[in-house]
Amino acid sequence: MAAPVRTITLGLAEPHPISAEVISSSGRLLRRFERAYRDAGYEVQTVRLSTRSVFVDLADRPAAELTGYARDLQRSLDDAGLGFCSLGTAPAYSSALPPGLVDLIPDLLAECPALNATVQMAWPGSEPRPNVAQAAARVIRRLAAGTEEGFGNFRFAALACVPPGTPFFPAAYHEGPASISIGLQGAGIVRQALQDGVESLDLTRVTEIVRDAVGSHAAPVVDLAGRVAQDAGVQLGGIDLSPAPMGTDSIVSAIEAVTREPFGSPGTLAAVAAITAGIKSVELPTCGYNGLMLPVLEDAVLGERWKEGRVGIRDLLFYSSVCGTGLDTIPLPGDSGEDQIAGILLDVAALATRLTKPLSARLFPVPGTESGDMTSFSSPYLTNTVVKG
Repeated sequence: MAAPVRTITLGLAEPHPISAEVISSSGRLLRRFERAYRDAGYEVQTVRLSTRSVFVDLADRPAAELTGYARDLQRSLDDAGLGFCSLGTAPAYSSALPPGLVDLIPDLLAECPALNATVQMAWPGSEPRPNVAQAAARVIRRLAAGTEEGFGNFRFAALACVPPGTPFFPAAYHEGPASISIGLQGAGIVRQALQDGVESLDLTRVTEIVRDAVGSHAAPVVDLAGRVAQDAGVQLGGIDLSPAPMGTDSIVSAIEAVTREPFGSPGTLAAVAAITAGIKSVELPTCGYNGLMLPVLEDAVLGERWKEGRVGIRDLLFYSSVCGTGLDTIPLPGDSGEDQIAGILLDVAALATRLTKPLSARLFPVPGTESGDMTSFSSPYLTNTVVKG
């Protein structure tokens, strides 16, 4: 069975402010891709817009003008039937970014549910800066306090060394000509291949199985995107082969198929590295992370292992050194302080810059909770587990 298409993401070349006409035509183009995939038998979950950095394009505008523009953009997205749009990343590692723009992010996102944004904390060759981590931590705390269930943090991430072009949100942002990129909900591909093909902890064999399974499923997806992109006159940005999980469609189940032990046991790091090597050896036009996503609140089995105490923040950061995206949808106590959150972000940035690899952090202080409490999210996108610092 074909893996669901998690996202078809159109990267826009137009600078901000983006007109309603551009949003409308972008929606029509995305629906063209969506129809092509559905006609070919694929489930398409979302279509999304990724833009240039509003924080660069409109850096000299007053705060009130930027928040008004965000509301106008939300209305244009609503009219076009588009539920996901990235405002791009604020390059906070650069001294050229005007002070105060990062602190404006909660005002841009809180009342505009389609909008996503990020802060780029560090770039290859730069050193992580505590003041940048503090600014991102303030955004996280304000979104936790100012949005229902703290869900605004689903649409914000702190990035380190993450280049443009990934189709997955909220990390997506765009530079250059218009392009299309694709992301799959591919955890089931990897899990099924490993459950059927691995009889012992043979890491070389694990890499081969993952390479062949992911490649065979992704190749027709890329081929179709390339044909439609050529007809539509846009570039093909590629596919992010990261096997995204969702609920019980778990990437952790795939890892446990290799180790034959609960996630977090000895051998987990080796299995994660072997699976990632398989993903990265697929010979297709790629973009984005191309590694393992380990989102605590989006992977039901990972959420259970988190609740059991088998993994914590340090473990997930450790695994990130050989795989994918960093710290994703981490449930923290509601009273987590700015310094504590900033420290976590600095750890992510330090690892990314030392290894020269893209990492991000999406942290969820859950309002009204203390360490050990269960979450009670109503969103269908999130699974429930315990919060801990």
